[in-house]
Amino acid sequence: MAQTGNPPPTTVPPSVWEKIKGSWTDTKGVVKEQWGKLTDDDLLEIEGRRDQLIGKIQVRYGVSREEAERQVQTWEKRQR
Repeated sequence: MAQTGNPPPTTVPPSVWEKIKGSWTDTKGVVKEQWGKLTDDDLLEIEGRRDQLIGKIQVRYGVSREEAERQVQTWEKRQR
């Protein structure tokens, strides 16, 4: 069966995002420190989902998807 769409490029194991999602209540503060333009409503909507975080960074900071992806990848490496 052919795969539809490309998975997001990442060097971070999926288990990192499982951990982030599982502790989202605690992680929201760290995310807010990194991306201060994200609102509390944004953080509620993201709920630990990587793709949602990337989308919100794009909107709030007016950057490309690639730039938002790069920022999240850099942040992820510090969360291990």
